[in-house]
Amino acid sequence: MTAAAGPVAWPEGKRAAASFTFDVDGESAVLWGSPQNADRMSVVSHQAYGPLVGVPRLLGLLERHRIRSTFFVPGYTAHRYPAVVRDIVAAGHEVAHHGYLHEQPTGVGAQEEADNLDRGLAALAEVAGVRPVGYRAPMWDLSWRSPALLAERGFLYDSSLMDADAPYELALTPGAATSIVEIPIQWALDDWEQYCYLPDVSGTGLIETPRKARELWQGEFEGLRSVGGCWVLTNHPFLSGRPARAQQLDELMAHVVSCTDVWTASLEEVATHVRTLGLPPRSVDHPGDLPQR
Repeated sequence: MTAAAGPVAWPEGKRAAASFTFDVDGESAVLWGSPQNADRMSVVSHQAYGPLVGVPRLLGLLERHRIRSTFFVPGYTAHRYPAVVRDIVAAGHEVAHHGYLHEQPTGVGAQEEADNLDRGLAALAEVAGVRPVGYRAPMWDLSWRSPALLAERGFLYDSSLMDADAPYELALTPGAATSIVEIPIQWALDDWEQYCYLPDVSGTGLIETPRKARELWQGEFEGLRSVGGCWVLTNHPFLSGRPARAQQLDELMAHVVSCTDVWTASLEEVATHVRTLGLPPRSVDHPGDLPQR
């Protein structure tokens, strides 16, 4: 059994780290695997709110609090909203890879997963002139072959796994000496579970209040802060870009940056720091063949 990832030393003697991240899924999140949703004007408009309204509003919040963030952008979103992606880059934020059409790596074969990575890279280079160093699997559904595919393409880090409180070096295969940096996430730190409802697409109809969502995320922040971890919030502009939700996010940003013992940074900055620590690579153990009944 792989040993648990240990704590890491943060820059300037900081106690913990924090990062605000955004998945700019746009329409891609409802089209892959369900192309019929393209014929549903209301569903498409629900997703378009993110690039058209949410991203500009969130960029304003980040500027006000002087936070450098990471935006995970599917290639399809970049092609559909090139000016929005260029605005993210112009504001000084990191643009990272999030598939092409939000394809889950576990839902495709090895060659298709590789092709989706390459297609997303090409789209971000074409639209925004960037070569991303970070990746987040759509639906946080990394495949066992994903780490090696990412390393082959020069990625520095992934942010899709959930087995630690702090970043670590993820071995490309169990026991391998080569690795990429893994920056863990958690479903409790995602706005999809709090806000997303689309009939016949996602959610049960229960939409939480923004205050409840902020209290949850701030509680998780204080918990990870107490153990020297890395708090990574994942928001979607079509959800958290709405006015009342953005107001609560504004308050949360103010609280996080006021904590002088916490390093607030983009995931690229976090991964670059972790890479300097020389941590031994580790992995998640595959369960192997399951026992027969």
